[in-house]
Amino acid sequence: MRTFSLPTGPVGTRIVGLGSYQPDTVVSNHDLAQRMDTSDEWIRDRVGIANRRVAKPDEKLTDMAVEAGAKAVADAGLAPSDIGAVVVATCTMPSQIPNAAAQVADRIGVKAAPAFDLNAACAGFCYALGTASDLVRAGTAANVLVIGAEKLTDWVDPNDRSTAIIFADGAGAAVVGPSDEPGIGPVSWGSAGDLVDMIQVADRESSIFQEGQSVFRWATTQIAPIALRAIEAAGLEPSDIDVFVPHQANLRIVEAIAKRLRAKGAREDLVVARDIVDSGNTSSASIPLALDHMRAAGEVRSGDVALLVGFGAGLSYAGQVVRLP
Repeated sequence: MRTFSLPTGPVGTRIVGLGSYQPDTVVSNHDLAQRMDTSDEWIRDRVGIANRRVAKPDEKLTDMAVEAGAKAVADAGLAPSDIGAVVVATCTMPSQIPNAAAQVADRIGVKAAPAFDLNAACAGFCYALGTASDLVRAGTAANVLVIGAEKLTDWVDPNDRSTAIIFADGAGAAVVGPSDEPGIGPVSWGSAGDLVDMIQVADRESSIFQEGQSVFRWATTQIAPIALRAIEAAGLEPSDIDVFVPHQANLRIVEAIAKRLRAKGAREDLVVARDIVDSGNTSSASIPLALDHMRAAGEVRSGDVALLVGFGAGLSYAGQVVRLP
């Protein structure tokens, strides 16, 4: 019997480029206080946010994804023709058909490549990054463009204080390419489907609902062990991690997880992403947005070892260790 021939890929993968995009409109806590019962002090104390970016009504999710994706391809020193697949992590497309990825790929100039959306909500970027790494290692695609893009304001009730103060819009992207040495560790991922009611959009006419306190308790107790599993899967120790970039859900959650990691051996000088303060919660876009902003600010360096962890609706979670480009 004749056997199938299969492609072979590189030993490892790495992130070779980053890009991001945020809308121009900044909404401050003071702005929100003009139309709802809240205050700058209350919001900062509860979620740690000072400002968030909001897209204009005619600015589409795909527009933001194109901007971030094109920047990542250019940052990688590649041409659109070098991209073998496009994955868009999102949970806020206005309709499910057509998907975002095919539209985005075409507008960037990536022609005839496989392109698909991935919905793991706030864990979406880490899910997509793991998928992209496996595609490259298997020899299925030479380079994969991964984009996390969300227009959450399309799905938020502007008068709901529990969500309107948190969610924002934006896109972040990374290009995954081949490497002689592993630069993206194994993904540590999973889901808690019995807890889906904590965060949901009930139907087409509904807005995002979340049980804030329940989500807070889940994230602050369950995510640190997942992060530690990702470190172990990469063959490292907590003390090897230079940078911690969790999903920017809530500053109190970010700091609680970082504290737990330090209690397990992470260094005191561990750099922790706090992009939520001025970007808000952008779901699947938050990790690549934070990475690109930290690099631009000089808070991280090329070659740093970073721990990425996403978590959110589903309830889905994922994390991996990467070496920064």
